[in-house]
Amino acid sequence: MTDKAQILIVEDDLDLAEMLNAYFRVQGYEVQTAAWGEEAVRLARDSAPDLVVLDIRLPDIDGYEVCRRLRTDRRTQNMPIIFLTEKRDRVDKLSGLELGVVDYITKPFDIQELRLRVRNVLQRATLPSLTNPVTNLPEGAMVDEKLRQLVISENQWAALLVTIQGLETFRELYGFVASDDVLRAVSLMMNNAVREVGNETDFVGHLASHDFVIITDTDHISPIRARIEMRLRQSMEYFYPLKDREKARQAMQENRLKLEIGQVLHAEGPFADLDTLKAAIRRSRQGTH
Repeated sequence: MTDKAQILIVEDDLDLAEMLNAYFRVQGYEVQTAAWGEEAVRLARDSAPDLVVLDIRLPDIDGYEVCRRLRTDRRTQNMPIIFLTEKRDRVDKLSGLELGVVDYITKPFDIQELRLRVRNVLQRATLPSLTNPVTNLPEGAMVDEKLRQLVISENQWAALLVTIQGLETFRELYGFVASDDVLRAVSLMMNNAVREVGNETDFVGHLASHDFVIITDTDHISPIRARIEMRLRQSMEYFYPLKDREKARQAMQENRLKLEIGQVLHAEGPFADLDTLKAAIRRSRQGTH
């Protein structure tokens, strides 16, 4: 194993690829190169690089398709990508940004500028995440701190867990854009429910990427839960793309997307520590529709 950051350079200009390979190795990185899009997808899945520098123009599939495939694979969906291209059109740049590209540099480029962009992307990738990139809700350390406060709190708190099961299969069928839209819609519904029938001090965040947690009190958990269940039950059909309603109906019948909700109350404690509380919250979920 190595502590060096690993970069995958996807570039069909062999001279440029070799130059970038040599340059970044001197900078202290582990480097792999690929001249074909299919090869790049395979290498990214197999070796899990810390960063992909990806040319748009490739001899088989283009960089957009490479990016789409990486974003729809659980192993590579969060991998940082920098587009490297001769294109300067705003539409091309927006297309890359919509696919989750973190940076964009056009040829001919200054090698020092590329080096700094690579460094900055890798530094950002190693920082602990405080908000989910899709929903902008708190996650990670922020959520752990809120839950840790519950462990020692004497207040009559309540924690509500909302999980959308089947999103990985949904993403494979309809793509990461549709999957992200589901997460954003669910987060909006939960925020609206808390605003309508909860407290100003209630907290909404992620326990995991597909798990939402709401922290409120025992007086408000029932109306919040009822509001969320009603809204999600009414909206589940509309999460499926309209272009294929028959396929969506079949997917619904097969429970491709399934709502699971659980709750833990202060009275069920005491909880020894954060891990014990999180385990209790996860065990509490029950399937619904």
